[in-house]
Amino acid sequence: MPTTLLLFSEGLDSYLAGKLMKRQGIKVIAVRFITPFFGWSLKQNPAPFYDKVAELGFDEGKIIDITNEYLDVLNHPAYGYGSYANPCIDCKMCMLHKALEIMEKEHADFITTGEVVGQRPMSQNKQAMNLIQRKSGAEDILLRPLCAKLLPPTLPEQKGWVNREELLAISGRSREEQLKLAREFGIKDIPSPAGGCLLTDPAIGSRVRKVLRENRPLTSLTAELLTLGRHIFEEDRWMVLGRNREENRAIFDLVHPHHPTYSLNEPSPLAVILQGEKDEEALKKWLMKYSKKAREATQRGENVRVTEIKTKNEI
Repeated sequence: MPTTLLLFSEGLDSYLAGKLMKRQGIKVIAVRFITPFFGWSLKQNPAPFYDKVAELGFDEGKIIDITNEYLDVLNHPAYGYGSYANPCIDCKMCMLHKALEIMEKEHADFITTGEVVGQRPMSQNKQAMNLIQRKSGAEDILLRPLCAKLLPPTLPEQKGWVNREELLAISGRSREEQLKLAREFGIKDIPSPAGGCLLTDPAIGSRVRKVLRENRPLTSLTAELLTLGRHIFEEDRWMVLGRNREENRAIFDLVHPHHPTYSLNEPSPLAVILQGEKDEEALKKWLMKYSKKAREATQRGENVRVTEIKTKNEI
């Protein structure tokens, strides 16, 4: 039985690509790549992914953290960014290159994706798809079953592992054909068509671009923090403030004990300094700005001061 690695984004197109392979008797290993900007919740709670893999009838599921490789791509994308900080073409190449490594370990025969010609303007036009296929090294072992009839035959088709006649010729941004196929396969829980990458979010994408443009430290830790809280950039200083108790606790968990965290002796956000020296006045200014109770205490003449938070119970 031939085996395929399915690049599983948890979107409807990847559901259908995998189901089309299963219908032809192919063993499907669903691979979910994660970084702080997509799929990250699975790092703490992978159960929903494995439940979905089982529900769809795929043979196996794997969650792979590619943060380090991805940050290299994000820092220097050969083919640029999309609307915000999304390096879509380089991202796809990075994933395919990683999939080729996994193929060897898993003794898989080819790679399957849910891409559709013309669905995404940057990475899913024919020119970009050909570029990605060639530059990633995937060449003719990359099968895109939803639009395969619009593309040259791949090795799995030439070898007879996959019947080309049972593949599709979907193009464009309409989901009508995909929804029809989902009904045919009995898929009831249809995921949203919106992209799951936070780098396309205007607030987070703009923030990431600022960090890249100003050459501030982009590490696995700062990348994860970029998806949380308020970010204060002042010359050579970079601070992050939580917006609520949940974010305060999440930030503390991420940085403790490597970075000290600060708050006020009145209810206020939690702050961490990612770049620059501690400046008591700057810290107090920003913490006061987002603490009504601290401002009221100051108006009453009470002593409001910055304190270091040592344990999570203090938050």
